[in-house]
Amino acid sequence: MKTLLFSIAFTLAATFAGAAEYDLIMHHFFSPKEPAQTKMLQPWADKVEQLTNGRVKIRIAPGMSLGGQPKDLVDHASKGRIADLVWTINGYSGKEFIHSEVFELPNIHTNDPVATNLAMREMFESDLKEDYEKQNLEVMFLHVHQGQAIQSKGYSVRYPSDLQGKRVRVPSRTGAWVLEELGAQTVSVPVTRIPQTLQRNIATTVLIPFNVNPLLNLHQHITSLTEGHDQTRFGNVVFQVSMNKDRWNSLPKDIQQAFREASNEQFLREIGKMWKEDEDRGVFLMTKFKKNHIVLTEDETKSFQDKLEPVVERWIKEVEKDGIQGRKLVEKARTLIARYSSEY
Repeated sequence: MKTLLFSIAFTLAATFAGAAEYDLIMHHFFSPKEPAQTKMLQPWADKVEQLTNGRVKIRIAPGMSLGGQPKDLVDHASKGRIADLVWTINGYSGKEFIHSEVFELPNIHTNDPVATNLAMREMFESDLKEDYEKQNLEVMFLHVHQGQAIQSKGYSVRYPSDLQGKRVRVPSRTGAWVLEELGAQTVSVPVTRIPQTLQRNIATTVLIPFNVNPLLNLHQHITSLTEGHDQTRFGNVVFQVSMNKDRWNSLPKDIQQAFREASNEQFLREIGKMWKEDEDRGVFLMTKFKKNHIVLTEDETKSFQDKLEPVVERWIKEVEKDGIQGRKLVEKARTLIARYSSEY
């Protein structure tokens, strides 16, 4: 297996040797056929190549094809031995990106990926950057998806009490806090093992957006899906596209500027809309197979939000023990998201 992985890595590097002045490899954990690559990562890479007049070539290696597990991706970029760039979920690496975690909390991001993307962009230099620098990373951009919905097997969720005692697969430690507050038992498994986990009843519920439903064939396992009023969700995860810091520093200023231009505000708006609209695929699949799609009323949504506000307080108390001004981060994030949400 190791020989195969090294062979793949060598082939990727050799394929573009001499074809561009700067040959870079991006590694990620997701399917190459999903919009994450076809509508976000590949167009972004193409834009960088265009802006540099072909001096940069970015080869995307999806599905952990260079080896390791999703939790290893930050290490891959940090050390720069396997990949120059990675796309990954911050929470896969534990607490390394603690400041950005504010955007994963329930009632912070609610239903607007564009607003949350832009809020993270505005807060990056002043409030988030230091965590990435500690990991020897240069961030190209941060983003979120629509957020965590509740998808259940054999029962429906309309009230917070419906999750009491249920076994639920969670995406991150903040996701686990959400379920703990709702009285559920948490199960942590990789995304790729969700179908197996549901089939064996290791968990009967997953906290995950709808866009993964076609990829994981969740219509074969899930009977009911729940989201709040106006696509409101119950927490989120933060994604990063980052480059090895040493590799970044080796690039000329004009090449660096091309990366910045490709990752600009307009791009973050576009991918925010893409992730929001991509939820329709998952909903369509589930309704096609006559699954129960529950959209909570405003009052029902508020009952979840009220129940989950202690998760925000829990996070504030935890990070303040480490000298981080958690309450100020929460207030700032909420203010910026509200401002950007009101723009359109």
